[in-house]
Amino acid sequence: MATNVETVDSVVLRFAGDSGDGMQLTGTQFTNTSALQGNDLSTFPDFPAEIRAPAGTVAGVSGFQLHFSSNEIRTPGDAPNVLVAMNPAALKANIGDLKTGGMVIVNTDKFSERDLEKAEYEENPLENGSLEGFQVVEVALSTLTKRSVEELGLNNKESDRCKNFFALGMTYWLYNRDMSVTQTWIKGKFKAPYDQANLKALQAGWNFADTMELFHSSYEVPAAKLKPGTYKNITGSMALSLGLVAAGSLAKRQLFLGAYPITPASDVLHHLSKFKDFGVVTFQAEDEIAAICASIGAAFGGSIAITSTSGPGVALKGEALGLAVITELPLVLINVQRGGPSTGLPTKTEQSDLNIALFGRHGECPNPVLAAATPSDCFEVALEAVRIAVKYRMPVMLLTDGYLANGAEPWCLPELDSLKPIDCNIATEDIADGFRPYDRDPETLARHWAIPGTKGLEHRIGGLEKEDGTGNVSYDPGNHEHMSNLRAEKIQRIQADVPDVEVYGDTDGVGLISWGSTFGSVRTAVDAARAEGMKVGHVHLRWLSPLPANLEQTINGFAKAGVAELNLGQLHRYLSSEYLIDMASITKIQGQPFKSSELIAEIKKLS
Repeated sequence: MATNVETVDSVVLRFAGDSGDGMQLTGTQFTNTSALQGNDLSTFPDFPAEIRAPAGTVAGVSGFQLHFSSNEIRTPGDAPNVLVAMNPAALKANIGDLKTGGMVIVNTDKFSERDLEKAEYEENPLENGSLEGFQVVEVALSTLTKRSVEELGLNNKESDRCKNFFALGMTYWLYNRDMSVTQTWIKGKFKAPYDQANLKALQAGWNFADTMELFHSSYEVPAAKLKPGTYKNITGSMALSLGLVAAGSLAKRQLFLGAYPITPASDVLHHLSKFKDFGVVTFQAEDEIAAICASIGAAFGGSIAITSTSGPGVALKGEALGLAVITELPLVLINVQRGGPSTGLPTKTEQSDLNIALFGRHGECPNPVLAAATPSDCFEVALEAVRIAVKYRMPVMLLTDGYLANGAEPWCLPELDSLKPIDCNIATEDIADGFRPYDRDPETLARHWAIPGTKGLEHRIGGLEKEDGTGNVSYDPGNHEHMSNLRAEKIQRIQADVPDVEVYGDTDGVGLISWGSTFGSVRTAVDAARAEGMKVGHVHLRWLSPLPANLEQTINGFAKAGVAELNLGQLHRYLSSEYLIDMASITKIQGQPFKSSELIAEIKKLS
């Protein structure tokens, strides 16, 4: 350990290299270690869409950014303090984000003439003075890693695969992290001799940083003062999956997921498949249409039915989603948004599916829409989506995105007693006398959930228009208009379950409205702007359909308002058409989340 240890409040660290360099694994290990040391944290994994882009090219660079702090934080940070670049391509793709005066640790073994050419460098950046504004730490990572494992008899390729652990060991020394968590993980993850190779590389990286005096000092980031409780480091997809499992348990019904693998939604299927002991059934269908149709069948059969996908899959599921609307069956459709259109940017984040969530079906076919704000919030939103679907007997669309799905933060485990049971109100035999499947609850307009096989509750179901009450097929013009109005009214009835929005900060200055994963960046920018003396407030929307009852009044209270979102203004147009209020549209559509600095600049324009 360095004799000079500086205490700092927070650090933003980014690992970057080829897709095969293990940057996601390295970042995840640093994240888990920091979580166990009590830091608040936020992560941003960023990787290419190609299964394996050409090695050494900028297109193939994979990155993992981690913000860990002794204070409460909400974003992975705007700019890294430290960049670990495993090759020239990683340096080129990321050096523009590094803070002025920040540290860059480079693997000099990968800066050959051929490596520079693949990264499209005309000159070696380590020699031409272009990095003078940074602290450059040159390390022959590949050579040193090979030496550290040479007694194990590995070939050059096998030895080189361990260099990410050498780099991890160096950063563990730099920030006084406890290596024991990663050491235990390595022993359980790898078989001999690769377990020993990675352990040796990790320790060698620590020892090298300790003995070679590469750094003027090491740094200590104290534990954060979080609210008391038991914490788990959790990604959005994991939190969403746990929320769904909890919902099935609270409803005392089987949970069924019908899904087709698609980036970045596949992890929901992967996580839920591990919960068979909790009555969870997962079905990997042959395509997106089969997946949602299987889930509709499960809903008809009395299960808590889920289907998960991303943007292209939502388009394919549109017709079947209409079937769930007209049959009035509870269903949750999870859309983990990504860059579009078409195949678009499969591994990049975007919020461009709001239009299809609200309007993307034929006919007058409304469904509720809500969105998660943070990785841990995915748990709560999953519970809420299931509650509404069951209570109002209709499909609900739940929006997350790639940033939330793959990002991680500490999650305080809820007290089990705080989770309220979900009343499914399943129809029973005692209503068989005079039973009509489309008779409704006068408050929610929900029809009966009559499970096939229940004596006396036999009924037909399908996609043709229903006669209200009986559920018989009806072509009557007046009935169709009545049913269309009724399905729309059910959405408005949900507003009774939607809490009023609350303004964070000032209620009469500049107001920023956000939804989904922009929460952290907007809230951080609002805090920073208010610290500079500006009057700024923040309204974040969980519910997008129906909108909160007091939203129009709240927006009108601001002197000026702006809508921040990762698309070309979809929520802005929606709110403008609903309320006829003049608002600014603050957009970004680069496959990356907002930086707080970008939003602060927009606030200043509105002030």
